Amino acid sequence: MRVLLVDDHRLFLEGLSNLLAAEGITVVGQAHDGLEALAAARRLRPDVILMDIHMPRCDGLCATRLIKAEMPECKIVILTMSEEEQALFEAVKSGASGYLLKRLDAESFFTYLAELQAGHPPFSPGLAEKILQEFVRPSLRRGADAPLAAAQEDDFRMEDRKDVPLSPRQMQILSLVSQGHTYRQVAETLGIAERTVKYHMAEILDRLHLDNRAQVIAYATRLGLTAK
Repeated sequence: MRVLLVDDHRLFLEGLSNLLAAEGITVVGQAHDGLEALAAARRLRPDVILMDIHMPRCDGLCATRLIKAEMPECKIVILTMSEEEQALFEAVKSGASGYLLKRLDAESFFTYLAELQAGHPPFSPGLAEKILQEFVRPSLRRGADAPLAAAQEDDFRMEDRKDVPLSPRQMQILSLVSQGHTYRQVAETLGIAERTVKYHMAEILDRLHLDNRAQVIAYATRLGLTAK
């Protein structure tokens, strides 16, 4: 994984760069605002960009739109202190592949990066729930252009699936995943192996005739399983 770091706090960047390097992750460059991020992305072609939101000249949301327009294959994860719902929704609509809060501990942070590599959009606990509650609204469903768009397609009929039986264990896993927990966190909470969680998720996808975890979370939202 080749990573570009974007943040206007240089001390934070230095610490994050050292943390990633210690885990064997290659940091290809750093930028301190959105315009620098765009130039660096063009030059370095990173696999992943960890992007702050509030920066001078060009903020992270604008930079995300600019970069995704030119390099749609690049995965951008917002890494910020901001828990504002509007910033979260705008990040997803701008094309961000995830949204993580800086208060995460290192272990959780690297777990989310591993999930990103596996194709799962990483969101800090509780944020995925907020996204799906917002994006299932028809007005946003028609206009949203985001990584989770498949979960809101008009032909994705939850009512056709709500009677499909799931085991009590699968319902527990579905509820925890829908609240934004990683597979590792679900395994620790339930006292089972992570591979068992992955097995059950595969079974849930098969039984509900769904394609990905985003659709599973949308299904759970409709059932009210994301409520805490």
